[in-house]
Amino acid sequence: MLWVTTLAGFFPSLISSSSVCVHPGAAQQARTVASSQVFGMITPRRRRIPRETGGSGRKRRASYDPVTSRSILSNSIHGFAGPLLIDIRQPTSFQGLPYAGATILAVLAVGFVGCSKTPKAQTRGRDDAARAVKTEPVREETVRREIEVVGTLAAQEEVTISSETEGTVSQIRADLGDRVQGGQVLVELDRERASYKLAQQKAALDRALARYGVTRSGQLPPIEQTPDVQKAAAELAQAEQAFERADTLNKRQLLPKQQLDDADATLRAKKAIYAAALQTARNLQADIDASDATMKLADRELRDTSIRAPFDGYVQKRLVSLGEFVKTQAPVMSVVRVDPLKVIAEIPERMAPWIQVDQSVELRVDAFPDKPITGTVSRISPAVNAETRAFPFEARVPNPGALLKPGTFARVRIETSRIDRVLTLPVAALQYRYGVNRVFVVEGEQLALRELKVGDRVGDRIEIISGVKANEPVVSVDVETLADGMKVNAGPRLTSK
Repeated sequence: MLWVTTLAGFFPSLISSSSVCVHPGAAQQARTVASSQVFGMITPRRRRIPRETGGSGRKRRASYDPVTSRSILSNSIHGFAGPLLIDIRQPTSFQGLPYAGATILAVLAVGFVGCSKTPKAQTRGRDDAARAVKTEPVREETVRREIEVVGTLAAQEEVTISSETEGTVSQIRADLGDRVQGGQVLVELDRERASYKLAQQKAALDRALARYGVTRSGQLPPIEQTPDVQKAAAELAQAEQAFERADTLNKRQLLPKQQLDDADATLRAKKAIYAAALQTARNLQADIDASDATMKLADRELRDTSIRAPFDGYVQKRLVSLGEFVKTQAPVMSVVRVDPLKVIAEIPERMAPWIQVDQSVELRVDAFPDKPITGTVSRISPAVNAETRAFPFEARVPNPGALLKPGTFARVRIETSRIDRVLTLPVAALQYRYGVNRVFVVEGEQLALRELKVGDRVGDRIEIISGVKANEPVVSVDVETLADGMKVNAGPRLTSK
């Protein structure tokens, strides 16, 4: 094989290093002309080829296909591969090769001249095409601060009712979802055992009252008025009189000393009896009080067999079944108060001074998206939540008809009394990329990309802390398709309010 360098081998490097664009049609024309000129001037001449012996012993002439040689050469020239690969098994004439090179050079030169202007003109046309955009100036306006947070609706009261006595469930008078009134019986326990116990305690009280000398335990008379004490007091008074007479007669020597001593002993005995009667009356009074308390406890146990709702609300859960034996403090039913409800939410530290108790709030829930719901701030935590760095607060929300349900998420908006002068932009003007808010400012006929530090949202606008100045024109729509430095044709600007 023989490698022959032609002028066509240098054109690829010339084209690649040149700043002038080669028109595709001119390049194709150069390749075609070069191929035809080279094939026309480099023509293989036939010569005799010695016969070769095949496997069968017969000699055969080695075939030569001029098309193959021409194909190899055409591929080399047509692809601008550099050197031409020519089969030297055939004698070749290179007499016309210089003319072929000159022809290639001339054709390519025409291509260079023809395309050196067209691409530039096309590029210039594309660059000069400015995109129409809609702008709006940065506003400086007075805004009333609003707080928007997400909270959870919760029942104002939620209680699990437990049994205060033991017994077997005999009746269930309310179930899941039932509306109940305060004091309404929810569950009945067996009353038989409690009734027997109450009767027993009542009998013990009656005995104590009888011993005390009364029939009712409402207001007991003083212990001095009890029968036993009155009897002891009478005997004591009689003994005192007897002793006084004996003492007088003894002093006149009309009564022996022995009789005086007997009167004195009788008096001391009567005093002891009177003191004992007083103590017995006090004990009876204590017994009456104890029996009365025991009887009241038995009566309470009997009444506790009827388990009642503590307030108006709804049954949230039933925890016992008919015939089940429950012990003291066993949970039997859960009841919630849903009117009013309360919304529980948190506000950031910096906004804590902006709200106060009795301030109105507005709620929106997904169940009623078009129905604003009003409430009132009822409680504000005095301490920040260490985990969220926010202050918890509660708002009271009227709920007539129980349309709102505990556990529902709510968007809470609080309009505060704080008023500030701030810069604002439409929310649609912001482009958010990689955690950064950006905006496109029109500077002359180009876009300039600015990074922003934003504040609170005010309706469909957002507060701008830094990044732009008042009255600067910014693109307000379709910002996701824009890029920094893009040429634009800004339309009529919206005037700042």
